[in-house]
Amino acid sequence: MTTVPVAIAGAPYAVTIGRGLLADLPAHCEGRLRKAKVPIVTDANVFDAWGEIVGQALAAAGHEPRWRVLPPGEASKSWAGLAATTDWLLGEGVERGDHILALGGGVIGDLTGFAAAIVKRGCRFIQLPTTLLAQVDSSVGGKTAINTAAGKNLVGAFHQPALVLADLDALATLPARELRAGYAEVVKYGLIDDPGFFAWCEARATALLAGDAEARAHAVAVAVGAKARIVAADERETTGARALLNLGHTFGHALEAETGFSDRLLHGEAVALGMVLAARFSARRGLLAPAGAERIAAHLATVGLPARLAPLGLACDGARLAAHMRHDKKMDAGSLPFVLLRAIGGAFLDSTVDLGEVARFLDAELDR
Repeated sequence: MTTVPVAIAGAPYAVTIGRGLLADLPAHCEGRLRKAKVPIVTDANVFDAWGEIVGQALAAAGHEPRWRVLPPGEASKSWAGLAATTDWLLGEGVERGDHILALGGGVIGDLTGFAAAIVKRGCRFIQLPTTLLAQVDSSVGGKTAINTAAGKNLVGAFHQPALVLADLDALATLPARELRAGYAEVVKYGLIDDPGFFAWCEARATALLAGDAEARAHAVAVAVGAKARIVAADERETTGARALLNLGHTFGHALEAETGFSDRLLHGEAVALGMVLAARFSARRGLLAPAGAERIAAHLATVGLPARLAPLGLACDGARLAAHMRHDKKMDAGSLPFVLLRAIGGAFLDSTVDLGEVARFLDAELDR
């Protein structure tokens, strides 16, 4: 078991990484479950896999689990989903000092965290991430949001969890596609500022995805440690350090918008393809050696993640994809900073990018 502190000023918390955390949940919540009734937000797939185990653990400690079970997928992360969840929490009599449990992947964590941020002007919540993507990325750092017609995660709040419990046993219940999608967020930390970790990923990805417990534990611990360090230094993306965590996301969010936030392209798959596009665009601008861009693409393709646009069969052009980017949260005075690469492990923010140039680049990639 590993504990990683997240030293947010005024709201520090810990991320505990280990096995068996959900089966012994009340003990790991360290007295935060102060009432008999415990509200839990999850989705149908996670409930089928973990509902009985979590429910039994709570009942054995004298608690009554109160479940809100949502349909899986990004569609639940909507205005309607938020309204229904906040109404349910109010109906359950949630108070500011209570802790709502978010049991699931990024969709559940984002939606539950946002609901906790606004119910009674701020309740507490505990992240119980069950996907690799959520364990290494979305459960840490306090970003909560829903999707809107204008784009992904455009309405939300910074609201830090009180605790994160990343149970590695949950990864064994993930479909292979979900596991691969989460792996994209693991690789991201190597590309940002840790070329040694990227090399480790190249060597150990197959073992990690096949179920190697040591590889999974190492990957989650390294990724969480990296994110904790970055968000502690720049909680609300005011200095630019945290913005580097968006590597691949500007391209990826545009692809998610174009595919309707559907299972046609999972978030992690969009991030993987977005990182390839960011690398190739960096090479096009003379920032990154073309061999480096293709090394990134080759690794992601090797593990079964998308590394080319053409196979998506998008019925659009580069200008349409670039238009989605105009709704990006990082837009500032009409300028959109892109996270680009000078090297593997050398990410930086570039505010000189013209979206017309991006559109022309994407036109070429759509035909590649």
